[in-house]
Amino acid sequence: MPTNNLKVGVQSLGRFLSGMVMPNIGAFIAWGLITALFIPTGWWPNESMAKLVGPMILYLLPLLIGYTGGKMVGGERGAVAGAVTTMGVIVGTDIPMFMGAMIAGPLGGYAISKFDLLVHEKIKPGFEMLVNNFSLGIIAMITALLAYVVVGPVISTVTVALGDGVGWIVEQSLLPLVSIIVEPAKILFLNNAINHGVFTPLGAEQSAQIGSSIYYLIETNPGPGLGILLAYMFIGKGTAQKSAYGASIIHFFGGIHEIYFPYVLMKPRLIFAAIAGGMAGIAFNMITGNALVGPPSPGSVFALVLMSTNGTGILLTLGSIAVATITSFVVAALIIRTDSTEANDLAGASATIEANKAEAKGQTPSATETTATAGTVNIKSIVVACDAGMGSSAMGATVLRGKIDQAGLDIKVTNAAINDLTDADIVITQEELTARAKLKLPNAKHMSIGNFMDASFYDELVKSLS
Repeated sequence: MPTNNLKVGVQSLGRFLSGMVMPNIGAFIAWGLITALFIPTGWWPNESMAKLVGPMILYLLPLLIGYTGGKMVGGERGAVAGAVTTMGVIVGTDIPMFMGAMIAGPLGGYAISKFDLLVHEKIKPGFEMLVNNFSLGIIAMITALLAYVVVGPVISTVTVALGDGVGWIVEQSLLPLVSIIVEPAKILFLNNAINHGVFTPLGAEQSAQIGSSIYYLIETNPGPGLGILLAYMFIGKGTAQKSAYGASIIHFFGGIHEIYFPYVLMKPRLIFAAIAGGMAGIAFNMITGNALVGPPSPGSVFALVLMSTNGTGILLTLGSIAVATITSFVVAALIIRTDSTEANDLAGASATIEANKAEAKGQTPSATETTATAGTVNIKSIVVACDAGMGSSAMGATVLRGKIDQAGLDIKVTNAAINDLTDADIVITQEELTARAKLKLPNAKHMSIGNFMDASFYDELVKSLS
């Protein structure tokens, strides 16, 4: 029981950390592109444009993280308090305060949310705006001062210690060993937590110092997954072999890595192929000194190439992908060829993926599915929604969109994050997310699905719509 509690705690922390970074990945990419283009060693060096690099990483990115963290805890007022509190840790140091923002932002949001709860329905009519504005200002001031005096210095010390520790790992050539943790974590749907919660902040700090970072290439390298899919294509049998072609395209070019997770679960020993591929890719980057200037998100080959350094960076990045792919392919091919079982239940493995994803979110996956019956007419839009609005919901929307087109129905099918739902006639989510979706769109028709790739669910829905 203590082990399970620890696992849940780690997952919850990982989700919370990545939840502060993921909505702001676009800003990280913008900073990475500006860095790649205009710094003295960039593609088009420009001293004037390069002045954006420092302020963005020192102020903009931490403030965005702090704002998001405050909003997660205390809503819109919490977001403002989180941003103000984050300024306390920013001005107290001269290093990028990503870790500090991940503490200060939620701290500000928590403080204002507690105040709001305390005075709920106790404010005299006509004084709401006065109390709201001054309470936010006073509480944000206090938390900012606290962050400046306490949080900032502590985080600075911890950051220096972590940097020294990671530097020692790199000096000892032990960095490839992190694949032993990272690759299995992907299959448990902790990839975003590890990548955006750990490697992206560490990479941004290192990139600010030397212009690029190897941390951006640890989790995002598509080589390990591509090697496994190629092994299924050339050696696998049945449905898994046929579906691996399309999955490899989505994985490699689309950057949706979760597409290969079911293929590993079909034969769990393939995790060794993923680990071997990850270690080989990291070792290649360490030997060649290859790194990226910003975080590639999603982990598509196009994103990795775009974030490569000037000169030979693109060739080295493609080389690291090739090395990881070949290594993973060789190990996976041996495992598949020597596997005496006939475990090729792709649908069952996909269902397990959804269960892992639900567990990684701290939710209980449903054992049943809601019948896919529209139960209404004049349907013009359908949204397939999940937590992040990418990955599984995107794949589900693609499947449904194809079936809608085949049926000749004039219905728009899109995918979105639960928090971004604005308008739809039908919303399709996993059952554990349906309650949240109903809060966002109470007037829509809500349907629950156990596995976003369940074609029979969509067939039944299309039949009812027709």
